[in-house]
Amino acid sequence: MRVVIDGGGFAGYHAAKSLLRTLGDRAETVEIVVLNPTDYFLYLPLLPEVAAGTVDPRHVSVSIPDTLRGVRLVLGTAESVDFDAREVGYADPEGQARKIGYDRLVLAAGSVTKLLPIPGVAEHAHGFRGLPEALYLRDHVTRQIELAAAADDPAERAARCTFVVVGAGYTGTEIAAQGPAFTAALARRHPELAGQPIRWLLLDIADRMLPELDPRLGTTADRVLRDRGVEVRMKTSVDRADADGVTLTTGDPVPTRTLVWCVGVRPDPLVADLGLETVKGRLVVTPELAVPGRDDVFACGDAAAVPDLTRPGETTPMTAQHAQRQGKLAGRNVAASLGVGRPRRYRHHDLGFAVDLGARAGAANPLHFPLSGLPARLVTRAYHLWSLPGNRVRTAVDWAFAATGRRQTVQLGLVRSGAVPLDTASPELPRPR
Repeated sequence: MRVVIDGGGFAGYHAAKSLLRTLGDRAETVEIVVLNPTDYFLYLPLLPEVAAGTVDPRHVSVSIPDTLRGVRLVLGTAESVDFDAREVGYADPEGQARKIGYDRLVLAAGSVTKLLPIPGVAEHAHGFRGLPEALYLRDHVTRQIELAAAADDPAERAARCTFVVVGAGYTGTEIAAQGPAFTAALARRHPELAGQPIRWLLLDIADRMLPELDPRLGTTADRVLRDRGVEVRMKTSVDRADADGVTLTTGDPVPTRTLVWCVGVRPDPLVADLGLETVKGRLVVTPELAVPGRDDVFACGDAAAVPDLTRPGETTPMTAQHAQRQGKLAGRNVAASLGVGRPRRYRHHDLGFAVDLGARAGAANPLHFPLSGLPARLVTRAYHLWSLPGNRVRTAVDWAFAATGRRQTVQLGLVRSGAVPLDTASPELPRPR
């Protein structure tokens, strides 16, 4: 008996972990396979701190073989599913086409960057959905400051010292919050930049920051970012982009060499190729996370349109919190389909949200109690340490060093822009075509 879980993100990782625990002694009779492009689970919420040089990238990437003992890892990217033959077609890391059979299948492929048809964005913007993107952004920002210090032309220097972030959700807000301290630390190494303004702009077409959260949290984040000098522009986005900068929807030109795209996500392209019913690009599933008409197939996380039983007629949003909890339930319900336990329905109980704004600031509403400032940041960091399935001590040590020591401010040169194209950026690696 083999269970194949496509994806090792929040949904897939926790589906495998939950299935392993639920089966107990029966796990020896079931082969659990996680099909994933990398050998790690990536803790996405801490990527902005990786890009800002406060957290080591190895500490947000948790080894799947090391933490899921009893689970077999298969490196590859799913490209097709033959439901009649019960086979998943995938490409391994060297591009070889392979197949793997299953008795139960969990589709947890996750999501990729949402790309809008704005001229120049695909060519000149960079997404932020995985380690390659975070490492690239860290190197790129460092490089811009260093090139600005070497520039004789004041216009070029100003453009290289201007950073534009589009999207005021979780990711965009945290990048814009972490950015000024990072660039200030970089600039201090270069006397040539003394007195040079360094601009950070955060844009969004919404009326306010963090529109998915309590308005009080958005107000807190807005105040913190403005106090740090970030130019927050709501009801504004990018109209077009080129190698020299962007033009805003207001008509204002902004010379820049850095455009970070954080406008949201869409389901993995695999979902559209499966031939199954979808809602807004996500697989239709029952409250038990089963695919209708396929009693051997389950789906969860960003790839699935899970009914929200607390809001009849709506589906759960694409968040890590939902993906993690759906993954846990998917594991239990797969076990139930194998005769261990009973299937349950997904009902989400919101425990609140937390946003780390850096420098002793945050915005959180644990159990719907709004917090800001240092208390919110402490709650946020405690939540991250609790949610991390590994590397907790190492991450806490990174935070301690960042608070008491000097920030790491060197280029690593590991990832070039061509390796992280915006149109295929995903939580793992670019999908082979």
